[in-house]
Amino acid sequence: MYENYYGFNSKPFQLTPDPSFFYGSKWHKRAMSYLQYGLSQAEGFIVITGDIGTGKTTIANSLLDQMQQDIVAAQIVSPKLSPDELVKMVASKFSVPVKGSTKTDILNDLEAYLMSLHNQGKRALLLVDEAQNLPLETIEELRMLSNFQVSGKPLLQSFLLGQEELQPILRAPNMEQFRQRIVASCHLAPLTLDECQAYIEYRMTHAGWDGKKLFTAEAFDKIYHFTTGVPRRINTLMDRVLLYGFLEELEIFDLAAIESVVSEVSAEMFRPETPEPSPVTEPEAASQTTAAPTQQATQPQVQAKDPEGQAIGILDLPTANGQVKDVEYYKTMITELVDALDNALSQKIKLTRYIDKLLQKKYKTYVRLKSDD
Repeated sequence: MYENYYGFNSKPFQLTPDPSFFYGSKWHKRAMSYLQYGLSQAEGFIVITGDIGTGKTTIANSLLDQMQQDIVAAQIVSPKLSPDELVKMVASKFSVPVKGSTKTDILNDLEAYLMSLHNQGKRALLLVDEAQNLPLETIEELRMLSNFQVSGKPLLQSFLLGQEELQPILRAPNMEQFRQRIVASCHLAPLTLDECQAYIEYRMTHAGWDGKKLFTAEAFDKIYHFTTGVPRRINTLMDRVLLYGFLEELEIFDLAAIESVVSEVSAEMFRPETPEPSPVTEPEAASQTTAAPTQQATQPQVQAKDPEGQAIGILDLPTANGQVKDVEYYKTMITELVDALDNALSQKIKLTRYIDKLLQKKYKTYVRLKSDD
């Protein structure tokens, strides 16, 4: 409806994941690099987690969209499957007959199919979306499927994509064997304020936007704070914003326009209301005042997290005369370390791809010479 009015040739903010609209934020690029690295290794599990709407399925679809021809991929969105149901679903996704067959028959037929792919110089990849819904025993069944091997290489490789609830499942004590086969994992964080604006402009450009200014800086700030940088929320809000602009015949969106749409969408999204702070009685206020000197005398602490946002403990901050010192120094040092690791991973991926190409050429030469004999 609003596409022609704003010069778009398609809807820039549809909810259905579209690999052609993939926007690579810092964390999304890292997740994609891990998936590509996992493909180049042709073994082990890759685990990508993230909150609802952060783009896990879009990453999976983007990966499938650029898949090499020697990889046969299947994707399942997993409800709470039992181990037997998982085996049947995986087999059916690879077009292996399951009707009227026992689990043993299905496993034998699936192994035969995977072996036939190997003999053709191909391999199988399974993408499991919403993997947090899988019970522990079903995830263990996935590990058992990776035991289909030839010459020490698995015939089936699996990627797991799920919400944050997947992480404690994989940390369970009885999942040690599975954890040992995870070659990389990454947690998708919401977009930053700058990334939120870049994401919006990227999608509009991809839909035919001519670059003419549509939003003020205050409008972008309001969009970010309402959506908290979650791509799916951004898509939902932006679709309504553009519709509102079309109906009101707006040429540019300011803060007031965004606030009008936000007030409408908030009720429709059933966003929880922020509870009012409970009033503090005089005795409570007195006790808090009394406790304040003791709290100030304690060593300042901070919750330490790894680059993927996972808590790893509490660290005491260096102080002098009660003041925290050199915090920015440590932040800069950690940022530089993360960037260095990203660069190292990228270089390793490039080297692995180069080696894979050499091996493929060598294999083709071997097959040709053998056929000549």
